[in-house]
Amino acid sequence: MKSAFADFLTEIRPTTNQRGEMMTAHATLRAHLRADDKLGPIIAGDFLQGSYRRHTAVRPKGDKRSDVDIIIVTKLSENEYTPETGMALFEPFLEKRYKGKWRKQGRSFGIDMSQVSLDLVITSAPSEAEIGIYKSDAVESDDDLEDAPDWRLNESWLALGHRDRSDARDMIKKAMQTREWTLRPLRIPDRDARKWDDTHPLAQIQETRNRNLSTSGCFVNVVKAVKWSRLERYPETKHPKGFPVERMVGDCCPDGIGSVAEGVALTFEGIVSRYGGRKPRLQDYGVPGHDVLGRLSDADFATFYAQSRECAVIARQALDSIDRAESCELWRQLFGSKFPKSEGGGGGGGGTNKSGFQEPSKPATPGTGRFA
Repeated sequence: MKSAFADFLTEIRPTTNQRGEMMTAHATLRAHLRADDKLGPIIAGDFLQGSYRRHTAVRPKGDKRSDVDIIIVTKLSENEYTPETGMALFEPFLEKRYKGKWRKQGRSFGIDMSQVSLDLVITSAPSEAEIGIYKSDAVESDDDLEDAPDWRLNESWLALGHRDRSDARDMIKKAMQTREWTLRPLRIPDRDARKWDDTHPLAQIQETRNRNLSTSGCFVNVVKAVKWSRLERYPETKHPKGFPVERMVGDCCPDGIGSVAEGVALTFEGIVSRYGGRKPRLQDYGVPGHDVLGRLSDADFATFYAQSRECAVIARQALDSIDRAESCELWRQLFGSKFPKSEGGGGGGGGTNKSGFQEPSKPATPGTGRFA
């Protein structure tokens, strides 16, 4: 089924045109900010975060827009600026450049373009020792984890666009052998709580890269597949979504999986066996005190858990089936019409595993069942 999954993943990733629109939108915003007479001098750096940078984004459905998250690292001291006054500095710029398209949110500014939604997040000043790091290729690069799987958070790593240098090969080799920077969390505004709060988007990118390496490149595609199954099967369910879903996949998808299909099945079974219907506390990468599911209600988690049980049954039956037509049909129950139909009828011995899903007695481990 690997070829079928390859076709499916192509169908749920942002299209080439959508990626182009996202690139134009965020590059234009960042360039305008850097060139602004008032804001330019207080900006220490800017970089992409979120699913776009981690390569876990899926194609928007219906009238939804593609999302791009942008961090603006400022030189604003928390002793001089509250979250409210810090964000207020950016409002004249937004009114000038994006009049009628922007809105203030609890932790960021939202900017709605025709095809793209930008999430603009400002930070307070990092330490003097770290401020120069935010001008490095490792931080400011637009390359996602598919384009640059060798990404390393250190001074030797070069963005793809800078690898025409004569010493590029030596620099990348050095980057692979050099320890990564250990950075403190950045601080972003929480207007509702009236305080600056910790976040560590670079640690999130590092963790996603590490999981992808430990799963032979399958992890980011398992995340996309799980996200898509929720959009397809449960379109009315609003929460959880985005990074909370990705964080649970990270908690339940085992290392060493042999395929995306196996990863999807084991992830849903892991959710069932690991959580037992009780909302877990999952710390954010780089910010142990932050519970990623802290804002998710118990009722919403209960709904998510019940839905995951349904998906676990279907995914296990699809993975274990030895009939290609049946397996495709089961995966289509999970993923919808973006998953290809079987061509040429059944395959293998023609038999199927009809045993269904049984609640695991322990967390799922790779290497069980048949690989798809």
